[in-house]
Amino acid sequence: MKAWVISGGQLLRDNALRNEDLFLGGGVVLPDPAAGAAKLDAQGLLVLPGIVDIHGDAHERQFQPRPGVSFPSALALRDSESQILAAGITTAFLGVTLSWEPGLRSVAAWRQILQALEAARPWLSADLRVHLRFEADNLDALEEALADMEAGRVDLLAFNDHTPSIVRKLQDERQAAKYAERAGIGLDAFRDLARAAMARRAEVPEARRRMAEMARRLDLPMASHDEANLDEREAFRALGVGISEFPMAEAVAEAAQRAGEAVVMGAPNVVRGGSHLGWASAAPLAEQGLVTILASDYVWPALLEAAFTLLDRGRLDLPAAWALISGNPARAAGLRDRGDLLPGMRGDVVVVDPARRAPVAVFCAGRLAWAQAEFGSRLRQG
Repeated sequence: MKAWVISGGQLLRDNALRNEDLFLGGGVVLPDPAAGAAKLDAQGLLVLPGIVDIHGDAHERQFQPRPGVSFPSALALRDSESQILAAGITTAFLGVTLSWEPGLRSVAAWRQILQALEAARPWLSADLRVHLRFEADNLDALEEALADMEAGRVDLLAFNDHTPSIVRKLQDERQAAKYAERAGIGLDAFRDLARAAMARRAEVPEARRRMAEMARRLDLPMASHDEANLDEREAFRALGVGISEFPMAEAVAEAAQRAGEAVVMGAPNVVRGGSHLGWASAAPLAEQGLVTILASDYVWPALLEAAFTLLDRGRLDLPAAWALISGNPARAAGLRDRGDLLPGMRGDVVVVDPARRAPVAVFCAGRLAWAQAEFGSRLRQG
């Protein structure tokens, strides 16, 4: 494995920007340069810890670029990783929804993604992980989900509960048609499935209890999605769920923050200046310390852009803004070997041109994984 010296840039290390060189070798950050290391001139650039995306489902566009139109899993995953790396992301939790819906979020699609990931491991550069978004009413898939958790195929468990809102939207013909089209079935058939799923609501609490018990035993991080009120946060806290993901009320975020829990909101929310669903604005909540993690949600490049957007707003400096997309999500996910660039930590690095707010080079576990055209002119002889 090639060793590297990245010199001349501003290095973000231990929550401070420093005029120091970075040394990589053997997959990790080194305290001193290795013999024969390649040299990258980072003059005028920022040398930052790799981005950790705790929740992103943009890969769904590669697996199904149009409603009802699917592509081979291996091709879709390869395309997804290329985009992830170009966004400066070195660790990505792919948010895979396991629902009662047919099509893109079905049990069959879940199996295909897991198989594609297992087959791709030898050539992947980014650390791609599985964020299981388990739909509460998908009780027929419970045993399979538990088995996949037990087998080590799941890296983060999220509790989703979209079925009630889907059933409400089915009264609107246009919205109902979108769900049916994504599922690849007729509208009447989709409505029947939704109603059948809702009919088993009484079984949901026990299913959640079993999944949380399994996750605790395996030491898997857990998130609760779209919490609407304090009662929901307290109920999930009782199950050991320490990540409040996309809380729908500021009071929920406040309660989670007071309890020392992670609060996740979307980077697109910051970039766009507000939620596309009309919920809370993430930027001011991050500045108040109520939001501790930003996730790509549905746009991978939004993570890096969100950090600079927060910097522009003048309330957070770069180390604090970058922590929202690197160190904080790494800690919430239990990944203590990344999110900083201290000696001995994993060599995940994104070299950024601050003028363009864009990556120049991305290193994963000390290896060059992606580079922009400018990279070649910055290589120096030893």
